[in-house]
Amino acid sequence: MKSPTILIVGTVDTKSDEIGFMREQVWAAGGRALIMDVGVLAKGKVLPDVANTDVAHAAGVTLQQVMDSGDENSAMALMAQGASKLTAEMHREGQIDGLLVLGGTMGTDLALDVASSLPLGVPKVVLSTVAFSPLLPPERMPPDLMMVLWAGGLYGLNSLCQSALAQAAGAVVGACRVARVPRFDRPVVGMTSLGSSCLKYMVQLQPELNQRGFDLAVFHTTGMGGRAFESLAAQGQFACVMDFSLQEMVNQMGGSVVSAGPDRLMGAGRQGVPMIVAPGATDLVDYPAWGQMPERFAGRPSHDHNRLIASVGIDADMRREFARELAKRLRQACGPVHLVLPLQGIEEWDRPGAPLHDAEGLSALMDECGQCDWGSAEVSRIDAHINDGAFVQQVLKVFDDWLARGLVKKDAP
Repeated sequence: MKSPTILIVGTVDTKSDEIGFMREQVWAAGGRALIMDVGVLAKGKVLPDVANTDVAHAAGVTLQQVMDSGDENSAMALMAQGASKLTAEMHREGQIDGLLVLGGTMGTDLALDVASSLPLGVPKVVLSTVAFSPLLPPERMPPDLMMVLWAGGLYGLNSLCQSALAQAAGAVVGACRVARVPRFDRPVVGMTSLGSSCLKYMVQLQPELNQRGFDLAVFHTTGMGGRAFESLAAQGQFACVMDFSLQEMVNQMGGSVVSAGPDRLMGAGRQGVPMIVAPGATDLVDYPAWGQMPERFAGRPSHDHNRLIASVGIDADMRREFARELAKRLRQACGPVHLVLPLQGIEEWDRPGAPLHDAEGLSALMDECGQCDWGSAEVSRIDAHINDGAFVQQVLKVFDDWLARGLVKKDAP
C-alpha cells in the first residue's frame, strides 16, 4: 500500500520535542505524518500542519476565547471538540489513515474524544501516562483503541520516553499497513453473548444464519464488546440484532467496572434496526476476581470464571428492577422488537445444581416481565432454557417471519 499518513495530535507548546521525535519515528517506519496542535499557551519548536487557531475555529470559538474560557479543563474541552471535528473531516476526505495522540491526563481526556470521532477499523493509538487506568470510563473508549503507557515521559525526552514514543509510532504505522476496514459485503446480524460455557446459542445460530445469506458477528459482553456492538448498531451497520446477553446493563446498575455505559441496548432501537432480545445472563454482576466482591452483594452465591473475572448472583428485587429498565429501553425503540423469555433459565450456571441456580430470582424476573409495559414490542415465552435448542428455534421463527415480511433486509448497508 502507499505510505500511510498518520495524524499526530498533541500540545506543541509543551510537547514539541516529543512530537518532533514521534514524527521522525513515523517517517522511519515508512509513514507520513501530519501534526495537529491542540495546545493553547504558546508556540512550540515544531511547526504544525493544523494550527491551534484552526482547531479552536472548528469548535466555533477563537483561540483567545479558549484561553479566556476559565480554566485548563474548559479550554481543553473546547480544543477536544474542534480536534474531533477536524480529525473526522480529514479522514472522510482521505487525508489520513491513522491517528496517534499523546498526553497526560489532560491529553488523554482529549484523545478519547478525538479517537471516538473515527470509525471502527481506523487504527488509533494513544500514548498516555494513564494507559489502562481505572480513571478511563469504558463508555468513552473506542472499542478498537490501542494504548501504550508513556512510561517516564511526563517531562523530558529521555531514553525510556523515546522507547515508548517509538513503539507507539511503529504500532500505528504497522496497523495502517495491514488494516482492513469492515466491508459489509453481506448483511450482518449483530449478536451479543458471553463465552460458550455460559451462553451457547450462537453455535447453532451461526450456520442457520449463514444459510440464509447473513454473516454473524458475535460480541463478547464484557464492557468493550458491548461498546463495539452499540457503536455499530447506532451506525445502522446491522440488518438485525440478536441481543441476548444483557449482563452489561445489570453491571451498570450494580456499579460494576465491567460496563458498556448507560446507553446499552439503545443503539439499534434508535436507528430502527430490528431487534430480537432475551435477558441472557442478567442474574449476574461481574467484578474483578482479583479484588473484593462489592459489599452490597456480600453473602450472595458467586462464581469465579477465571483469575480476571468473577460473577455474583443478584437478588429478586434487583431482577425486578432490571425487568422494568429493560421494558423502559425497549419502549423507546423505533423499529420492530421481539422479546424472547426462556422460562427455565437465562445462563448455564443457573441450571438446577449449578453454582448460581436461583429459582426464586428467576421466578421474580419472569413475574415482573409479565407486569411490564412493553409498548409495541412482541413478547414470547418458551418453556425452555436459553441454551436449549427450543430457544434457537423460537429466534429463527421470529427472524424468518421478519425476513418474509421485509422487516429484515438482505441488502448490505
